[in-house]
Amino acid sequence: MSNRPIAVVTGGAGFIGSHMVDLLLEKGFSVRVIDNLTGGRESNLAHLKDNPDLTLDTRDIRVLEPDDSLVADAENVYHFAGIGDIVPSIEQPTEYMSANVMGTVCVLECARHAGVRKFVYAASSSCYGLADVPTTEDHPIGPEYPYALSKNLGEQAVFHWHQVYGLPVNSVRIFNAYGPRVRTTGVYGAVFGVFLKQKLAGEPFTVVGDGTQRRDFIFVTDVANAFYLAGQTELSGEIYNVGAGNPQPVNRLVELLGGETVFLPKRPGEPDCTWADIEKIKSQLGWSQSVSFEDGVAQMVEHIEDWRDAPLWNPDSIKQATAVWFQHLQK
Repeated sequence: MSNRPIAVVTGGAGFIGSHMVDLLLEKGFSVRVIDNLTGGRESNLAHLKDNPDLTLDTRDIRVLEPDDSLVADAENVYHFAGIGDIVPSIEQPTEYMSANVMGTVCVLECARHAGVRKFVYAASSSCYGLADVPTTEDHPIGPEYPYALSKNLGEQAVFHWHQVYGLPVNSVRIFNAYGPRVRTTGVYGAVFGVFLKQKLAGEPFTVVGDGTQRRDFIFVTDVANAFYLAGQTELSGEIYNVGAGNPQPVNRLVELLGGETVFLPKRPGEPDCTWADIEKIKSQLGWSQSVSFEDGVAQMVEHIEDWRDAPLWNPDSIKQATAVWFQHLQK
């Protein structure tokens, strides 16, 4: 029986969750992962398969009862489990509310019954909608699509459990996270996966709008470190933005990757710029970015073979995949 402190990572076989697992093991924790492998992949944890301090539970978080042994004796719960992406959330809003809101409530109840020291919630900067920039944590909430709404309602539940039950919680609102293990399959989504497959195939990069829109890209290991600090601090009931605080034009990404471009129509409900004000997380938690955008992109290119089996998107398939987006979000 290990005498290491125990941390639970929901969604721990996913993109950010698996990097969180790496960091916690490195920091001396015994880690219990719960991930039903709808978005996560066992291959994200394959390098840890012989580690005696890691366990993987493949149940859905929505089946957890408050007294579930998964969270027993745990010090921290890092809650990443949920479903992402804009278009599927417009098509299946009920499933998003179920997974991202009720799923969160199930995990909160486990954490409350286990008496955990800190529950850290993975929130999304999409809650801010078409925001003023740089965006501070007290910016008005204005979700533009069901995914953003579901993540914000999950966050509201987290703070309600803090208010009513005294559960120690913090929430980290993630801006544009990228890095190795970012999902490579399925629906049309984050720009990195789309571009890396296009680069492998020698196809032009499909740039939305004119490419001058800026995104606050933040490397995944820097995100994991933000969560670790939010779990270790004595502070509770706090919301922290995590981004680089230095948004990059999509055209800069194209320049670093190198290749031809084709431009697509700008999409409704998408901000021209995402830009995290990160003063709070820097001053309260001592967090700072350690991987520059240029270094992060270089690391992605080193892992480009991971996108060999990813879907190859072109203007026609993107138009088809995003039709529902235009249909419902065009004002």
